[in-house]
Amino acid sequence: MSTCSVSTDVLIIGCGAAGLSLALRLADTARVIALAKGPLHEGSTYYAQGGVSAVLDAGDSIESHVQDTLVAGAGLCHADAVRFTVENGPAAIQWLSGQGVPFTMEPNTEGSADYHLHREGGHSHRRIVHAADATGRAIQTTLEQRARAHPNITLHDHYSVVDLIVGRKLGLGGNRCLGAYVLNRENGHVEVIAARVVVLATGGASRVYLYSSNPDGSTGDGIAMAWRAGCRVANMEFMQFHPTCLYHPQAKSFLISEAVRGEGGVLLLPDGSRFMQNFDPRQELAPRDIVARAIDHEMKRLGADCLYLDISHKPAEFIRAHFPNIDAKCREYGFDMTRQPLPVVPAAHYTCGGVLTDLAGRSDVEGLYAVGEVAFTGLHGANRMASNSLLECLVFAAAAAADILPQLPDIPAPPALPEWDESRVTDSDEEVVVAHNWQELRRFMWDYVGIVRTDKRLQRAEHRVELLLREIAEYYGNFRINNDLIELRNLALVADLIICSALERKESRGLHYTLDYPTTNDSLPPRDTILVPDNFAGKKWSPRWELLT
Repeated sequence: MSTCSVSTDVLIIGCGAAGLSLALRLADTARVIALAKGPLHEGSTYYAQGGVSAVLDAGDSIESHVQDTLVAGAGLCHADAVRFTVENGPAAIQWLSGQGVPFTMEPNTEGSADYHLHREGGHSHRRIVHAADATGRAIQTTLEQRARAHPNITLHDHYSVVDLIVGRKLGLGGNRCLGAYVLNRENGHVEVIAARVVVLATGGASRVYLYSSNPDGSTGDGIAMAWRAGCRVANMEFMQFHPTCLYHPQAKSFLISEAVRGEGGVLLLPDGSRFMQNFDPRQELAPRDIVARAIDHEMKRLGADCLYLDISHKPAEFIRAHFPNIDAKCREYGFDMTRQPLPVVPAAHYTCGGVLTDLAGRSDVEGLYAVGEVAFTGLHGANRMASNSLLECLVFAAAAAADILPQLPDIPAPPALPEWDESRVTDSDEEVVVAHNWQELRRFMWDYVGIVRTDKRLQRAEHRVELLLREIAEYYGNFRINNDLIELRNLALVADLIICSALERKESRGLHYTLDYPTTNDSLPPRDTILVPDNFAGKKWSPRWELLT
């Protein structure tokens, strides 16, 4: 069943740092509807522990942050995107403080207080502003409170977006996004929301893997919807694996923050010996791809289920003061990080590729923006540096708002949109197919398209995902949809994009490491991997993606 359409100025799909900060920046002028797939807070932002990187200390500099980001990105960062993000970082932090985010402060010599700054892997200075060790939770809850209080913002949780509505698909001509079909998960109805502008702020796709640090909703929905709407995607082979996820059967996605290593935590083999010195002179402070690959290598070499992260040599008071939430959570699982090493394994953590956008968040489809992890801006290159992700959300939300607001008065209201048609489908009596396909997909992606790859593994994955896509398409066409089917359909498509991108890159670079091409190809200028959908309709803005120099 479907209902008549609702109309708004801006529809934002996703309610994390990117979505909510954009909504707040728009709402004094525009009517905004923002959708969350589950409970409003249940996204990656809420679980971000470390913080937000920005140049806030007199001993630091914009140039240093830019250079650190370029180095971590392994030659694929876009210099204009990096500089744009870094230069706008301090203003983003000041905006968050103005919204009431309770960042951790420390007294200074002048009798006032400054931001307390962490240092994390890849950073040459302390520049991570944080709220203890639960920065994402502080940002999410503060922005959510502000958004709920704003009369021009309507928040809906438990809404899954089925697909975007693009004018040419309806025979209306043009290449404009006009709204979306959305599943109200509480009543099972598919509703229509029409909008002058649609923004994807849906996060990444790490749940395409068996082990992930992300919440269950990180299923690549925005990337898949944008691809079906006619948007290009880029660099999907670069999936970041966080090196240190707590290894415990009930702690399926609990991270041990990078800041633990930044404050002196060391990685250990089961016999208690250190090993990172064998892989990188920066040891535990090397970028995440190097640390994750080192842990993966040692686990496979030893046949170990996990390795260990130890900060127990620090005073217990220091550990509890800096990491109160991590300490409390570990205690729930029976570990005392003030007295013993913590068992850790790598887990899929961040999607560095995504929907191609310019520096205002505009995609290939008119009226469709992408902000945050769903987008590919060129900031992260082949490897995201720690704590640049929340920064990207905030900076590009501000940029998108600045681009959208002047245009809104000149954008006509969308036409009446057709309701969702369920006249030729039935209720499924085989939902076990969805559960089975979900598990199969995530298992072969972990086995064949994980931290270390080969062409043979990728080809096996390609064959399996093609079969799954056909099976899912048949199921989708015959049965009424639910959230599990929507997510599976999107995950399978994103898995295909990851595999295709990985097969295209005949070198190892950043997060993409293949035994068949174990070195970086420096004989040619570095290139992004850009995939173009069959229904790609071109773009007004000049592409920055053809060749990096």
